[in-house]
Amino acid sequence: MSDFRELLNQEIAALAAKVEQGELPDEMRYQLKKEMVALQRSVELGNYDEKYEKVSHYVDWCLRIPFGKKTEDTLDIQKAQEIFNQHHYGMQEVKDRFLEYLAVLNLQKNNLQDEKFSAPILLLVGLVGTGKTTFAYSLAEALGRKLVRIPFGGMGSSKELRGNSRLLLGSEPGKVLKGVCESGVMNPIILLDEIDRASDDANMDIMGVLVELLDPAQNHAFTDDYVNYPIDLSQAIFLATANNTRKIATAVMDRMEKISMPSYTDEEKIAIAKKYIMPKVLKEVGLKTEQFVIRDEMWIKMVRPLGFDAGIRTLQRTIQGAARKAARIIVEGKYNKVEIGQENYKIFLPSY
Repeated sequence: MSDFRELLNQEIAALAAKVEQGELPDEMRYQLKKEMVALQRSVELGNYDEKYEKVSHYVDWCLRIPFGKKTEDTLDIQKAQEIFNQHHYGMQEVKDRFLEYLAVLNLQKNNLQDEKFSAPILLLVGLVGTGKTTFAYSLAEALGRKLVRIPFGGMGSSKELRGNSRLLLGSEPGKVLKGVCESGVMNPIILLDEIDRASDDANMDIMGVLVELLDPAQNHAFTDDYVNYPIDLSQAIFLATANNTRKIATAVMDRMEKISMPSYTDEEKIAIAKKYIMPKVLKEVGLKTEQFVIRDEMWIKMVRPLGFDAGIRTLQRTIQGAARKAARIIVEGKYNKVEIGQENYKIFLPSY
């Protein structure tokens, strides 16, 4: 029995050593030390296994929080413009808004060094497939920041954002703190993706959490219910997307600057397909440029196989499907080259 007790003490000592060596605020370290005392007491009370499972899980999450770690921003507007042009065709007005955004961050950094960082919060609103999420990735690349994406589609509870109480076995932090831990820094770009698509039943509670997240007066002490310790998110940049604003609370809208994402015209889609989609699809499928050709007059049918679509996802799927069919034809030895024209386009386009 004494040997068993010694093993338990060694296990507790190893956990306490992790707490002592971790980069933690003094208040959190003190809080974790109190947990060690409670764990030691549980040995006497006979509920050690369950208590150790909860405490060790809690300690691991606390140690993963990247206190004091951050990336340095790259605020080169010329480089940012090149990145936006590399990933997005047209949409000059949207690009200009993002470049203005970077200019504001640049001036804040250079002229207001002693002031508290406060980045404008942007809300990208547009139809499906118009490039809202892609702009967030481009901004992260331009700034040199980590990106945390939190999808709101079907989110059924505010606890998915804020976490559950650790009194419940198997509980974990919410998606906000998890994302920060996974990024490894305290100043990532946090993309709140499709905030209008949360469950109707939980929408009001979720909007309440968003108000706290997006309010500079509150997000310096965001409290996840699992960790139960205020986390400073004031250095993070928040970016949100939505298909429309009907379900977004007024208090949330007031804290964001809305940018409307225009729909693509057929001419823009054709240009995007030729410049961005086609080279990528050919690489994915393993075809050479000369092996798969779409005649110029056929592009309008590729763009509108089933009628008008505001975004480019349908176009991308159409080209991918046509390229796979072409690959099969070539591999089966029927032809060395596939060219889509008026006489054969129906073979390659989707039909419903």
